[in-house]
Amino acid sequence: MDGGDMGGAGMSGRGRGTALVLVAAILWGTTGTAATFAPSAGPIAIGAAAMGVGGLLQAIIAIGPLRREARAILRHPWLLAMGGLSVAVYPLAFYAGMHLSGVAVGTVVALASGPIFAAILERVVDGTPLDRRWLSMAGLGILGTALLTVDGTHGGSARNVPLGVLLALVAGLTYALYTWVARRLMGGGVSSRSAMGAIFGVGGVLLLPVLVATGAPFLADTRDLAVAVYMAIVPMFLGYVCFGIGLRTVSARSATLLTLVEPGVAAVLAWAIVGERLGILGVLGIVCIGASLVGLSLPSGRPKR
Repeated sequence: MDGGDMGGAGMSGRGRGTALVLVAAILWGTTGTAATFAPSAGPIAIGAAAMGVGGLLQAIIAIGPLRREARAILRHPWLLAMGGLSVAVYPLAFYAGMHLSGVAVGTVVALASGPIFAAILERVVDGTPLDRRWLSMAGLGILGTALLTVDGTHGGSARNVPLGVLLALVAGLTYALYTWVARRLMGGGVSSRSAMGAIFGVGGVLLLPVLVATGAPFLADTRDLAVAVYMAIVPMFLGYVCFGIGLRTVSARSATLLTLVEPGVAAVLAWAIVGERLGILGVLGIVCIGASLVGLSLPSGRPKR
Protein backbone atom coordinates (compact mmCIF):
# COMPACT_ATOMS: atom_id res chain seq x y z
CA MET A 1 0.00 0.00 0.00
CA ASP A 2 1.51 3.36 -1.01
CA GLY A 3 1.47 6.59 0.96
CA GLY A 4 -1.65 7.85 -0.80
CA ASP A 5 -3.54 4.65 -0.02
CA MET A 6 -2.46 4.82 3.59
CA GLY A 7 -3.57 8.44 3.83
CA GLY A 8 -6.90 7.57 2.24
CA ALA A 9 -7.37 4.67 4.66
CA GLY A 10 -6.61 7.00 7.56
CA MET A 11 -9.12 9.55 6.35
CA SER A 12 -11.69 6.79 5.78
CA GLY A 13 -11.13 5.52 9.32
CA ARG A 14 -11.52 9.01 10.77
CA GLY A 15 -14.66 9.51 8.67
CA ARG A 16 -16.23 6.32 10.01
CA GLY A 17 -15.22 7.27 13.54
CA THR A 18 -16.75 10.72 13.14
CA ALA A 19 -19.98 9.24 11.75
CA LEU A 20 -20.28 6.78 14.64
CA VAL A 21 -19.71 9.49 17.26
CA LEU A 22 -22.39 11.61 15.55
CA VAL A 23 -24.87 8.69 15.58
CA ALA A 24 -24.18 8.27 19.29
CA ALA A 25 -24.79 11.98 19.89
CA ILE A 26 -28.14 11.89 18.06
CA LEU A 27 -29.28 8.90 20.13
CA TRP A 28 -28.20 10.63 23.35
CA GLY A 29 -30.12 13.74 22.31
CA THR A 30 -33.38 11.82 22.75
CA THR A 31 -32.80 10.94 26.41
CA GLY A 32 -34.03 14.14 28.06
CA THR A 33 -37.33 14.13 26.22
CA ALA A 34 -37.73 10.38 26.79
CA ALA A 35 -37.23 10.90 30.53
CA THR A 36 -40.23 13.24 30.66
CA PHE A 37 -42.45 10.28 29.71
CA ALA A 38 -41.58 8.58 33.02
CA PRO A 39 -43.03 11.10 35.50
CA SER A 40 -43.25 8.63 38.38
CA ALA A 41 -39.55 7.81 38.27
CA GLY A 42 -37.23 10.55 39.51
CA PRO A 43 -34.08 11.66 37.66
CA ILE A 44 -31.81 9.59 39.92
CA ALA A 45 -33.77 6.41 39.12
CA ILE A 46 -33.74 7.26 35.40
CA GLY A 47 -30.00 7.87 35.42
CA ALA A 48 -29.24 4.73 37.44
CA ALA A 49 -31.41 2.57 35.17
CA ALA A 50 -30.11 4.02 31.92
CA MET A 51 -26.39 3.93 32.66
CA GLY A 52 -26.46 1.10 35.19
CA VAL A 53 -28.10 -1.42 32.86
CA GLY A 54 -26.45 0.07 29.78
CA GLY A 55 -23.03 -0.08 31.43
CA LEU A 56 -23.43 -3.72 32.41
CA LEU A 57 -24.52 -4.56 28.85
CA GLN A 58 -21.34 -2.88 27.61
CA ALA A 59 -19.28 -5.12 29.89
CA ILE A 60 -21.19 -8.25 28.86
CA ILE A 61 -20.61 -7.82 25.12
CA ALA A 62 -16.93 -7.14 25.83
CA ILE A 63 -16.43 -10.14 28.11
CA GLY A 64 -14.10 -11.94 25.66
CA PRO A 65 -11.73 -9.00 25.10
CA LEU A 66 -11.92 -8.14 28.80
CA ARG A 67 -10.64 -11.60 29.74
CA ARG A 68 -7.84 -11.46 27.19
CA GLU A 69 -6.78 -7.94 28.16
CA ALA A 70 -7.38 -8.12 31.91
CA ARG A 71 -3.69 -7.70 32.73
CA ALA A 72 -3.34 -4.65 30.50
CA ILE A 73 -6.43 -3.07 32.06
CA LEU A 74 -5.40 -3.83 35.64
CA ARG A 75 -2.04 -2.13 35.03
CA HIS A 76 -4.07 1.11 35.22
CA PRO A 77 -6.15 0.73 38.41
CA TRP A 78 -6.46 4.46 39.05
CA LEU A 79 -7.61 5.11 35.50
CA LEU A 80 -10.16 2.31 35.81
CA ALA A 81 -11.43 3.65 39.13
CA MET A 82 -11.62 7.22 37.84
CA GLY A 83 -13.41 6.16 34.68
CA GLY A 84 -15.90 3.92 36.50
CA LEU A 85 -16.69 6.57 39.11
CA SER A 86 -17.14 9.19 36.39
CA VAL A 87 -19.52 6.89 34.50
CA ALA A 88 -21.55 6.41 37.69
CA VAL A 89 -21.73 10.10 38.60
CA TYR A 90 -22.44 11.36 35.08
CA PRO A 91 -26.05 10.12 34.61
CA LEU A 92 -27.09 11.10 38.13
CA ALA A 93 -25.83 14.65 37.64
CA PHE A 94 -27.03 14.84 34.02
CA TYR A 95 -30.64 13.77 34.60
CA ALA A 96 -30.93 15.68 37.87
CA GLY A 97 -29.59 18.77 36.08
CA MET A 98 -32.14 18.41 33.28
CA HIS A 99 -34.92 17.79 35.80
CA LEU A 100 -34.14 21.05 37.61
CA SER A 101 -33.16 23.36 34.73
CA GLY A 102 -35.14 21.91 31.81
CA VAL A 103 -34.19 19.52 29.03
CA ALA A 104 -32.72 22.11 26.66
CA VAL A 105 -30.74 24.12 29.23
CA GLY A 106 -29.45 21.09 31.14
CA THR A 107 -28.29 19.33 27.99
CA VAL A 108 -26.68 22.41 26.46
CA VAL A 109 -24.73 23.24 29.62
CA ALA A 110 -23.61 19.65 30.26
CA LEU A 111 -22.45 18.99 26.72
CA ALA A 112 -21.05 22.45 26.06
CA SER A 113 -18.90 22.31 29.18
CA GLY A 114 -17.54 18.89 28.20
CA PRO A 115 -15.05 20.17 25.57
CA ILE A 116 -13.83 22.88 27.94
CA PHE A 117 -13.21 20.38 30.73
CA ALA A 118 -11.62 17.95 28.24
CA ALA A 119 -9.20 20.59 26.97
CA ILE A 120 -8.29 21.66 30.52
CA LEU A 121 -7.69 18.02 31.44
CA GLU A 122 -5.47 17.47 28.41
CA ARG A 123 -3.57 20.66 29.26
CA VAL A 124 -2.99 19.73 32.91
CA VAL A 125 -2.23 16.03 32.43
CA ASP A 126 -0.96 15.69 28.87
CA GLY A 127 0.58 19.14 28.43
CA THR A 128 -1.55 20.03 25.40
CA PRO A 129 -1.28 23.82 24.99
CA LEU A 130 -4.29 26.13 25.13
CA ASP A 131 -3.97 29.05 22.72
CA ARG A 132 -5.47 32.52 22.97
CA ARG A 133 -8.39 31.63 20.74
CA TRP A 134 -9.31 28.68 22.96
CA LEU A 135 -9.32 30.93 26.02
CA SER A 136 -11.54 33.44 24.20
CA MET A 137 -13.99 30.78 23.05
CA ALA A 138 -14.07 29.19 26.50
CA GLY A 139 -14.88 32.60 27.98
CA LEU A 140 -17.71 33.01 25.47
CA GLY A 141 -19.05 29.61 26.46
CA ILE A 142 -18.92 30.54 30.15
CA LEU A 143 -20.80 33.76 29.36
CA GLY A 144 -23.46 31.74 27.54
CA THR A 145 -23.82 29.41 30.51
CA ALA A 146 -24.25 32.40 32.82
CA LEU A 147 -26.96 33.86 30.57
CA LEU A 148 -28.82 30.54 30.55
CA THR A 149 -28.58 30.41 34.34
CA VAL A 150 -30.12 33.83 34.94
CA ASP A 151 -32.79 33.50 32.24
CA GLY A 152 -36.12 33.00 33.97
CA THR A 153 -38.28 31.61 31.16
CA HIS A 154 -37.69 27.93 30.62
CA GLY A 155 -41.13 26.39 30.28
CA GLY A 156 -42.90 23.96 32.55
CA SER A 157 -40.05 21.49 33.11
CA ALA A 158 -37.68 23.91 34.89
CA ARG A 159 -37.66 23.88 38.69
CA ASN A 160 -34.37 25.27 40.04
CA VAL A 161 -32.22 26.57 37.20
CA PRO A 162 -29.03 27.57 39.10
CA LEU A 163 -28.78 24.21 40.88
CA GLY A 164 -29.65 22.42 37.65
CA VAL A 165 -26.88 24.26 35.80
CA LEU A 166 -24.39 23.37 38.56
CA LEU A 167 -25.30 19.69 38.26
CA ALA A 168 -25.07 19.92 34.47
CA LEU A 169 -21.52 21.25 34.87
CA VAL A 170 -20.69 18.26 37.08
CA ALA A 171 -22.06 16.06 34.28
CA GLY A 172 -19.85 17.86 31.75
CA LEU A 173 -16.78 17.31 33.93
CA THR A 174 -17.44 13.60 34.47
CA TYR A 175 -18.23 13.13 30.77
CA ALA A 176 -14.87 14.66 29.85
CA LEU A 177 -13.16 12.50 32.49
CA TYR A 178 -14.43 9.14 31.31
CA THR A 179 -13.86 10.07 27.66
CA TRP A 180 -10.25 10.93 28.50
CA VAL A 181 -9.81 7.75 30.56
CA ALA A 182 -11.12 5.58 27.71
CA ARG A 183 -8.74 7.25 25.29
CA ARG A 184 -5.79 6.79 27.68
CA LEU A 185 -6.57 3.10 28.11
CA MET A 186 -6.70 2.69 24.34
CA GLY A 187 -3.38 4.51 24.07
CA GLY A 188 -1.96 2.00 26.54
CA GLY A 189 -2.75 -0.93 24.27
CA VAL A 190 -6.29 -1.73 25.44
CA SER A 191 -8.88 -2.26 22.69
CA SER A 192 -11.86 0.09 22.51
CA ARG A 193 -14.30 -2.69 23.44
CA SER A 194 -12.29 -3.60 26.52
CA ALA A 195 -11.73 0.01 27.57
CA MET A 196 -15.40 0.93 27.28
CA GLY A 197 -16.54 -2.40 28.72
CA ALA A 198 -14.26 -2.03 31.74
CA ILE A 199 -15.12 1.53 32.75
CA PHE A 200 -18.83 1.14 31.97
CA GLY A 201 -18.94 -2.19 33.76
CA VAL A 202 -17.45 -0.61 36.89
CA GLY A 203 -19.85 2.32 36.56
CA GLY A 204 -22.81 -0.04 36.11
CA VAL A 205 -21.90 -1.99 39.24
CA LEU A 206 -21.62 1.25 41.22
CA LEU A 207 -25.08 2.31 40.01
CA LEU A 208 -26.85 -0.94 40.91
CA PRO A 209 -27.40 -0.01 44.60
CA VAL A 210 -28.80 3.34 43.45
CA LEU A 211 -31.18 1.57 41.06
CA VAL A 212 -32.33 -0.84 43.79
CA ALA A 213 -32.97 2.07 46.17
CA THR A 214 -34.85 4.28 43.70
CA GLY A 215 -36.24 1.97 41.01
CA ALA A 216 -39.58 0.93 42.55
CA PRO A 217 -41.60 3.12 40.10
CA PHE A 218 -40.35 1.01 37.19
CA LEU A 219 -42.14 -2.01 38.68
CA ALA A 220 -45.37 -0.08 39.31
CA ASP A 221 -45.81 1.62 35.93
CA THR A 222 -45.28 -0.09 32.56
CA ARG A 223 -44.69 3.24 30.82
CA ASP A 224 -41.89 4.11 33.23
CA LEU A 225 -40.43 0.65 32.65
CA ALA A 226 -40.63 1.07 28.87
CA VAL A 227 -38.78 4.39 29.12
CA ALA A 228 -36.08 2.78 31.28
CA VAL A 229 -35.66 -0.09 28.80
CA TYR A 230 -35.42 2.34 25.87
CA MET A 231 -32.87 4.52 27.70
CA ALA A 232 -30.71 1.57 28.69
CA ILE A 233 -30.69 -0.22 25.34
CA VAL A 234 -30.84 2.48 22.66
CA PRO A 235 -29.01 5.65 23.78
CA MET A 236 -26.87 4.16 26.54
CA PHE A 237 -25.97 0.75 25.10
CA LEU A 238 -26.08 1.21 21.33
CA GLY A 239 -25.01 4.84 21.60
CA TYR A 240 -21.92 4.02 23.62
CA VAL A 241 -21.03 1.07 21.38
CA CYS A 242 -20.90 3.54 18.48
CA PHE A 243 -19.02 6.05 20.63
CA GLY A 244 -16.42 3.49 21.74
CA ILE A 245 -15.71 2.36 18.19
CA GLY A 246 -15.48 5.97 17.07
CA LEU A 247 -12.88 6.73 19.73
CA ARG A 248 -10.45 4.40 17.96
CA THR A 249 -9.78 7.11 15.39
CA VAL A 250 -11.17 10.28 17.04
CA SER A 251 -9.39 12.14 19.85
CA ALA A 252 -11.11 12.79 23.18
CA ARG A 253 -11.29 16.53 22.48
CA SER A 254 -12.69 15.99 18.98
CA ALA A 255 -15.20 13.45 20.28
CA THR A 256 -16.56 15.86 22.87
CA LEU A 257 -16.93 18.50 20.15
CA LEU A 258 -18.72 16.13 17.77
CA THR A 259 -21.19 15.16 20.46
CA LEU A 260 -22.38 18.76 20.56
CA VAL A 261 -24.96 17.62 18.03
CA GLU A 262 -26.74 16.23 21.10
CA PRO A 263 -27.78 19.62 22.56
CA GLY A 264 -29.26 20.61 19.21
CA VAL A 265 -31.31 17.41 19.01
CA ALA A 266 -32.33 17.78 22.66
CA ALA A 267 -33.35 21.44 22.23
CA VAL A 268 -35.49 20.71 19.16
CA LEU A 269 -37.23 17.79 20.89
CA ALA A 270 -37.72 19.84 24.07
CA TRP A 271 -39.35 22.62 22.04
CA ALA A 272 -41.46 20.35 19.81
CA ILE A 273 -42.55 17.72 22.34
CA VAL A 274 -42.00 18.97 25.90
CA GLY A 275 -43.09 22.55 25.16
CA GLU A 276 -40.07 24.30 26.65
CA ARG A 277 -39.38 27.92 25.75
CA LEU A 278 -36.38 30.15 26.35
CA GLY A 279 -36.39 33.85 27.16
CA ILE A 280 -34.20 36.35 25.33
CA LEU A 281 -31.26 35.82 27.69
CA GLY A 282 -31.53 32.06 27.23
CA VAL A 283 -31.52 32.44 23.45
CA LEU A 284 -28.47 34.73 23.66
CA GLY A 285 -26.81 32.19 25.95
CA ILE A 286 -27.29 29.37 23.44
CA VAL A 287 -25.99 31.62 20.65
CA CYS A 288 -22.86 32.37 22.72
CA ILE A 289 -22.33 28.69 23.48
CA GLY A 290 -22.87 27.73 19.85
CA ALA A 291 -20.38 30.36 18.68
CA SER A 292 -17.82 29.19 21.23
CA LEU A 293 -18.18 25.58 20.10
CA VAL A 294 -17.76 26.52 16.45
CA GLY A 295 -14.62 28.45 17.41
CA LEU A 296 -13.27 25.56 19.46
CA SER A 297 -13.88 23.07 16.65
CA LEU A 298 -11.99 25.02 13.98
CA PRO A 299 -8.37 24.03 13.28
CA SER A 300 -5.79 26.19 15.00
CA GLY A 301 -4.00 27.05 11.77
CA ARG A 302 -0.61 26.26 13.29
CA PRO A 303 1.65 24.10 11.20
CA LYS A 304 2.02 20.57 12.57
CA ARG A 305 5.52 19.43 13.37
